[in-house]
Amino acid sequence: MTTIAETPAPTTIVFGTDGWRARVADDFTFENVRRCADGVARYVVERGEQARGVVVAFDRRFASEHFAAATAEVLLAHDIPVFLATSAVPTQMSSYEVLQRGAAAGVVITASHNPWTDNGFKVKSPTGAAAGPEILTVLEAAIAANGGVAIERRPLADAEAAGLVERFDPFEGYERYVRRTIDLDELKAADISILVEPLYGVGSGWIPRLLRDGRIRVTEIHNERNPYFGGINPEPIRPNIDAALAMIAGGGYDLGLLLDGDADRAGAADERGVFIHQLQVTGLLMYHLAEHRGLREPVVVSVNNTSMAARLGERYGIATHETPVGFKFIGPKMIETGAMLGAEESGGYGFGMHLPERDGIYADLMLLELFLREKAAGRWPVSKAIAHFHEIAGPSFYQRVDVHVERSTYDDVKRRLLVDLRQQAPATLADRPVARTVALPTNDGFKFFLDDGSWLIVRTSGTEPLVRVYTEATSADVRDAMLETGERLVRGS
Repeated sequence: MTTIAETPAPTTIVFGTDGWRARVADDFTFENVRRCADGVARYVVERGEQARGVVVAFDRRFASEHFAAATAEVLLAHDIPVFLATSAVPTQMSSYEVLQRGAAAGVVITASHNPWTDNGFKVKSPTGAAAGPEILTVLEAAIAANGGVAIERRPLADAEAAGLVERFDPFEGYERYVRRTIDLDELKAADISILVEPLYGVGSGWIPRLLRDGRIRVTEIHNERNPYFGGINPEPIRPNIDAALAMIAGGGYDLGLLLDGDADRAGAADERGVFIHQLQVTGLLMYHLAEHRGLREPVVVSVNNTSMAARLGERYGIATHETPVGFKFIGPKMIETGAMLGAEESGGYGFGMHLPERDGIYADLMLLELFLREKAAGRWPVSKAIAHFHEIAGPSFYQRVDVHVERSTYDDVKRRLLVDLRQQAPATLADRPVARTVALPTNDGFKFFLDDGSWLIVRTSGTEPLVRVYTEATSADVRDAMLETGERLVRGS
């Protein structure tokens, strides 16, 4: 018989590309959530902004509402008023509430599209954008110092009785906010049928409510709370969305609109049930803002996003900026440049006229508006509009593969990749010479280019024990060959 004993030690908490995420009851515990909340509280106190309060929201994952209450109690112990969601809401609603209330920060209990076993802790800056490195560095330092230390908290009921807690339901205010920049009545009047797939997440009910009482026909599936997410990862990509694609392919729908588990990421499918991948959506949204709305403000894309953005930028005279992966980089760059669109590979899209943060619901409404404008121009059904778009933007054959690694060996795999690929970069991909190799600015991977603009990225994750391999190519054959090479590089074969 073998017995394993470990000396308890405070969990090392590091915020990745979008918050801190971990397995519930392993590292994601009430103690560690309170440590994160204490870090936020100390950040607010040091800035002398207690009176502005902090927004606290949560998703539909296991015990999220209880982790949110624990967060609130720590903030309240520092005499920081709390604006607490009445029920699970999309992550971007915290951004909206931070802006509307002028709050000092926002906290969301969510693991976004991570596996159902996980939960997470996201922080919003006073601008409503994801907290950037300048905030997260301060938080991580405070959290590193509070491990094993008793953290003060004030019972929620006591603080609520004292008037320090305000409950909020953001729907009516958000609907009014959306109407500033999107004509919901125009969308409601459309004589089309759409299928909405929220993947059991907090986006459930939002699009049907925003488009209610109109001619448009909206069918929503998988809209009940299910912390198991039906056994899939709540990320709006295949194979997670295959059930929705099959329904659309069966007929009766003109468009599919997709959301991830916390509804800050978007996706779409055409009338045949063909998935419109995330890089296509980036290009389509940029095309819509330029072609149909006549906008020419800059666009910000992550390093693993589409080359179509640069080509569209040349066509329309739009400056494009590239950032490291994560909206904690994209959001601040949007604010700095006055960008009209910020987009990341994983399906997160933010809009300058709306919020400097991802909003899957707003992005889906924008896609609906786009395809209705294309319909009015005679480019219908959706597949025809997409074919027209690629005549303008060029080809995009994209794929991402997540290579999962044992958590216990992940650090060794990361070290091997980040050293070996720097010293021994591949000379060819898809039997074609590599034109150049670029180290990612976050030092977590590399991007390899062919001479026709096709590219491959090998990148280690900051939130999960996996290595992501991405490629965008000018043909399906080149895409598949580059992916195969990328996987071999990760596995060391």
